[in-house]
Amino acid sequence: MNLILYNANIYTVNPAQPRATALAVANDRILAVGHDAEIRAVQLPNAQHVDLEGAFVMPGMIDAHLHLQWSGLEMRRVNVFEAPSVDVVVARVRERARSTPAGRWITGSGWTQDVWRPSRFPTAVELDAATSDHLVALSAKSGHAMWVNSAALQQCGISAQTPDPPGGQIVRDEAGNPTGVLLENAMSLITQHIPPPTAEEEEAATVQAMRAMNRFGLTGAHCMDGGAYSLRSLNTYQRLRERGHLSVRIVKQIGVEVLETVVELGLRSGFGDAWLRIGGIKIFADGALGPHTAAMIEPYENEPDNYGISTFDPEALAETVTRCNQHGLAAVIHAIGDRANHEALNAFEVAATQVSGVSLRNRIEHAQIVHPGDLGRFARLNVIASMQPIHAIGDMRMAETCWGERCRTAYAWRSLAGAGARLAFGSDSPVESFNPFLGLHAAITRRRPDGYPGTEGWYPEQRLTIEAAIEAYTIGAAYAGGMEQEIGSLEAGKLADLIVLSRDITRATPDELLDTHVERVLLNGRWLDLS
Repeated sequence: MNLILYNANIYTVNPAQPRATALAVANDRILAVGHDAEIRAVQLPNAQHVDLEGAFVMPGMIDAHLHLQWSGLEMRRVNVFEAPSVDVVVARVRERARSTPAGRWITGSGWTQDVWRPSRFPTAVELDAATSDHLVALSAKSGHAMWVNSAALQQCGISAQTPDPPGGQIVRDEAGNPTGVLLENAMSLITQHIPPPTAEEEEAATVQAMRAMNRFGLTGAHCMDGGAYSLRSLNTYQRLRERGHLSVRIVKQIGVEVLETVVELGLRSGFGDAWLRIGGIKIFADGALGPHTAAMIEPYENEPDNYGISTFDPEALAETVTRCNQHGLAAVIHAIGDRANHEALNAFEVAATQVSGVSLRNRIEHAQIVHPGDLGRFARLNVIASMQPIHAIGDMRMAETCWGERCRTAYAWRSLAGAGARLAFGSDSPVESFNPFLGLHAAITRRRPDGYPGTEGWYPEQRLTIEAAIEAYTIGAAYAGGMEQEIGSLEAGKLADLIVLSRDITRATPDELLDTHVERVLLNGRWLDLS
């Protein structure tokens, strides 16, 4: 399809030509960007001329960190996302149990003890009140803790005699009996017993998630599924790619658990095409803030013996990052605590001394709290800070409780950018909503939609301009995926991925930003059906 779009308010994210009023599309690529008269004069066979009546146009947004297939599957499971109490969770599980055959698994995710009063971990006994005829496993919002009922503990053989696995913990009572909560790697004691969804269910869930993303103006996604499951989801995306059913461009990370298989096959970062390509190797360096397992240099506030959990030995981490880079694979390291970020940066520094002349998009995912002395190392080591602004507004109360004054360099977008780091923004869906307007709002206000904690926001010195936040969701995310020559800005030669919004978000108030709607999406030169 050839298109001439004119009478528009186009924000290009191209510093050489920040604004325009028209652009020409030839098949799947942008042919020219400029003003109405010059673009309407472009000779394009059978071009459709579209008057956008002054509407705001910008590049399609890219979520630089989410779990695509998991997000779709969660749309089909029990919704306990930020349920306000244990009783509400129990009621929702009980309702699902009524329509689920006895003996089957009931799964869901999204609970967080941070919103409960008092804040505490739940127990298997409480979940038993929902059903004793089903096996129940509910992942925490963070994805780093799991709450199960007694039937699940028994079915999976977890008792007082079961040892904690490396990098994981079975929460126990004073007698040593499992309480029903498992942290980090201990969750695998449960998940290995849960039957995986069928291929057909995975495909349907992925398509459902992509269509929902399109309605929020997302045309790209960096998928972070880890472990051996990362290959299963990659296979799903390949099948959908073959049939032309992808409606977002996917950069797929692969779990470090299958690194040797990837090396043996000779796969490298960037392998694939503009629809589906290999990103890097996903590595976990620590846990998360919610279950207090993010690895910290100093202990948690009021927990003098808790420094979190390092899930990767520092020396082994450096060796693994080096091996990735030596084989043309970027390393994509999950690091939340300041110690985990420090060790991840150390690993990248070691790798840089062993591998020269290789330009890879090495990344740290989350970087939620960074020691002040490490802020400048991201730029010096050319490590991308892949962050999720929405985490800051969801975590601020918990972060204050756990980290105290150290929060001055928590979710430190402006400090990192000011030190020269490249930012790429995402959502971590289904941990949070993949609605990018929520992320943009969080980035520029550092306050919740309800106004908390006040007009200035939380540590307001870390707020970004709307322009910088948009860049992190567009060209910054494109760069992180090695695709900045193809997408991320509206300029001649790039793929025609753009969105038409209900207002100019560069000039909107924060409240107006939250009320912005996506009116049209052009992907690969074709208008998507958003119904």
